[in-house]
Amino acid sequence: MEKIGKIAVIGDSESATAFLAIGATVYKVDNEYAAADILREISKTDEYAVILVTENYASKMEQLMQKLKQQTYPVVIAVPGSSGSNGFGMSGIRKDVEKAVGADIGI
Repeated sequence: MEKIGKIAVIGDSESATAFLAIGATVYKVDNEYAAADILREISKTDEYAVILVTENYASKMEQLMQKLKQQTYPVVIAVPGSSGSNGFGMSGIRKDVEKAVGADIGI
């Protein structure tokens, strides 16, 4: 069965606001603790198919991000924030691809 849902974004005010243009639900937070609380709360609902978390917060809650990646839905992805990328998101994607195909394909 196909999962239909919305996109949520968790991040600092400047980073998250940009996602309003694509119709995402935006959760503006001031620290990684607030980000983790919201991520735990909204990941338990069926409302969101995709949850984007800015790298500055995602990198500080890596265990929670990894736990949620074990579930089919929602898909939880780290994305660069307004200050740019710290490499956490791409590192996670690289690990996921390597796990899926069994080899580092150099992305």
